[in-house]
Amino acid sequence: MGIAERKQRQKEEVRASILRAAWNLVEQEGWQALSIRKIADAIEYSAPVIYDHFQNKEGILLEFTRRGFQLLNTRIQEASAKPATPEERLAAIANAYAAFAFSHTEYYQLMYGLGMPSCETVKQIPELSLFTDLVMAPIKELIAGNPASCSDAWLKLHTFWSMLHGLISINMMGKEKGPGDHQEAVMQDFLQSFIRGLKG
Repeated sequence: MGIAERKQRQKEEVRASILRAAWNLVEQEGWQALSIRKIADAIEYSAPVIYDHFQNKEGILLEFTRRGFQLLNTRIQEASAKPATPEERLAAIANAYAAFAFSHTEYYQLMYGLGMPSCETVKQIPELSLFTDLVMAPIKELIAGNPASCSDAWLKLHTFWSMLHGLISINMMGKEKGPGDHQEAVMQDFLQSFIRGLKG
């Protein structure tokens, strides 16, 4: 292995150790407690070493956001691969989304903790754009299946996403960390009403 290859590998190893330390801190203390200083202390390097890999703390958070959407997209692709109808796919997407939120709470809180991602965030995270496409596909299919519909697909996407995120956020603030019978009933009521509205 040449000098250049060795340096690149060492750089990648330091970057990976920064992300591991950051994730450990998040699991122990939460996102709000994360800081460059704490990460530097954890990996026993000086703060400037971290700045060689990430411009600031937001750069680290952006990397975790990207990873979160990668995981979410995988769950949604798996869930929506089997159902035949767009109604079933949309329900599968909603259920996979909720399951992801409660099994990967730290990621979910980062991905949506400050509200819906901005257009600038979407541009920086291709995985978020893919997520949008995955959810949009059955919505467009349902609208197309109703010749009398004048629904705006983007508006319906934001309605779907906002309702789903709202239901999960309300549940996360409660005592139970996961969907119970009542929450499941609310989810099904929302899905049925939403799909019925798209079908006309």
